[in-house]
Amino acid sequence: MTATAPAPRPAARRATPSAAVSALVIGVLLAALLVFFVLPVIWLLLAPTKTAGQIVHDNPLSFGSFRHIGTAWRHLYDFQDHALLTWLRNSAVYSLGSLVLTLATSLPAGYALALTRFRGRTTLLVATLVTMIMPSATLVLPIFLELNRFHLIGTVWSVILPFSFYPFGVYLVYIYFATSLPRDLLAAARIDGCTQWQLFTRIALPLARPVVGLVAFFSFVGNWNNFFLPYLVLPNSDQFPIQVGLNQLLTSTPSFNPVAGAGLNITIPELSLAIIVAILPVLVLFLFSQRTLVSGMLAGATKE
Repeated sequence: MTATAPAPRPAARRATPSAAVSALVIGVLLAALLVFFVLPVIWLLLAPTKTAGQIVHDNPLSFGSFRHIGTAWRHLYDFQDHALLTWLRNSAVYSLGSLVLTLATSLPAGYALALTRFRGRTTLLVATLVTMIMPSATLVLPIFLELNRFHLIGTVWSVILPFSFYPFGVYLVYIYFATSLPRDLLAAARIDGCTQWQLFTRIALPLARPVVGLVAFFSFVGNWNNFFLPYLVLPNSDQFPIQVGLNQLLTSTPSFNPVAGAGLNITIPELSLAIIVAILPVLVLFLFSQRTLVSGMLAGATKE
């Protein structure tokens, strides 16, 4: 009986030059991501655990002590009679108030542009797209003059009303209703006697929950992070949202303004802790709305 020879092993596949180049490009991109995005976030999270002197002299990515976080929070909390809490409350009022009005205007507007035909529809759609792609700073001056004409400067409405009309939200709703809403369902509802308003409230709106969540998220984040317009229209510190308040806090930091910050306990750890507190609401909202965001982004990806 003769023994059969073992089958030869397949030769190891050599890496092609294109695969090596791709791996190199990916490595460079990941290194750039680490340097320009990840490391600054890690530094920001570690800064409140150290004193101002430790931030300058110690390893930038070293951990200090939880005790320093408590000290930084006490200094931050006592700044201008608890101004930080006032700024956070103002941001919540401005953002939520604008969000309610944004949904009340964007949803019917997007539905009308997608499913109705009227004179001037194309012009309105083009105007929405043009306004959406324009930088927000370009509209600050005309909005300021308009608010001043109606004597709204310095009031809560000077922030809420401009934030309430959200062209990007209108466009998202338009895309969703134009591509994802079953036309047969609408036709059957019309045969059953539904009016246009009933079609919108009883059929279209319940089916549009994903895009409603998407518009709500982007609107809230945009309103929460807006700086330029509130900075111009709100004269008093007790009216500032958190983003404008952070600017005032920055000018009270001796490291950046030795004259105005003299005698105050606001240093780099306190400023870093204030930034972390300012982004926490958006971070929490993002963590609890990921499923809605994903379904909203995929809504309208396939055509009926």
